[in-house]
Amino acid sequence: MIRVFLSYSHIDDNYRNELQKHLMSLQHQGIVETWHDRRIGAGEEWAGRIDDELNRADIILLLISSDFIASRYCYDLEMTQALARHNRREAVVIPVILRPCPWTGLPFGKLQAATKDGKPVVKYPSLDDAFLEITQNIESVAKRLIAQSNSLTTTPAMTSASSGKSGTTQPDPARSELPRSSNLSIPKTFSDHDRDTFVTEAFNYIASFFEGSLGELQVRNPEVKTLFQRMDARSFEASIYLNGNQVSKCGIWLAGNLFGSRGTPSISYSSSGLVQGNSFNESMSVKDNGSMLGLEPMGMSYLHKTEKKPLTNQGAAEYYWAMFFEPIQRFNKPSSFV
Repeated sequence: MIRVFLSYSHIDDNYRNELQKHLMSLQHQGIVETWHDRRIGAGEEWAGRIDDELNRADIILLLISSDFIASRYCYDLEMTQALARHNRREAVVIPVILRPCPWTGLPFGKLQAATKDGKPVVKYPSLDDAFLEITQNIESVAKRLIAQSNSLTTTPAMTSASSGKSGTTQPDPARSELPRSSNLSIPKTFSDHDRDTFVTEAFNYIASFFEGSLGELQVRNPEVKTLFQRMDARSFEASIYLNGNQVSKCGIWLAGNLFGSRGTPSISYSSSGLVQGNSFNESMSVKDNGSMLGLEPMGMSYLHKTEKKPLTNQGAAEYYWAMFFEPIQRFNKPSSFV
């Protein structure tokens, strides 16, 4: 199994614990085994044990936050040792950005983070969404290392790297880090079924995004109550109440005609909730750029006059959330929301 070492600040212990739960899926499958300093037993010499485990690890996760950066032990010792092993191709170091902080200019800033574009865990709709993506990426790296290790043991051109044990071979993690072009898209054509399936999946993502964001908003702000109602497979309503008074409401639904009927599939938004007829404040239709599908807003929202361009599911959800959340940010006490 691939050995995974978790380096983190104890202030971020809750995040480490949640990540550990998700990694148990890989552990149950026999893909990885994890280690962190909470596993040090009574009477053990903790500095020596940490050093031993760090030197044995195949994957080293740096759980990055301002507290990690401020920790002398995490930053000066564990991170330095981890990067030295990474540079010697003895291990793969993966930054996991927990909370927003200035990390890109630091020594590990050149490495690919565990989330797309280094998005912080706390910026996801829920911790489960974040750690699912992180676990999937760790699984991909672990399986690659296993495959490389297997190929090294079955081909004559084996290379060995010191791992603290003589005669052992280690996978070469640098193979996947060769420079490559970002222009790898191949022109594609999309069928009506492709478009209908895409917009349906995008709508379901937006619905989950709103439900998760409303739940987190209510948890963080005791004076706020929220309401999410999934009316059917094609529509939902969302509301926010401050001290019992409704301050924002919206309805979002699959519009256009799907699966065989004429019309461009789209997702519409109304600040009045779900309404009869075709009244809406904004709408996004499915567009393709020749290689992939996206959602393009009509540009009716004054908040996004310059953003008429195809969006990903995440971008579309954030676009509609910004419209929905804007009335609250104009409220007399916006600082009460976090």
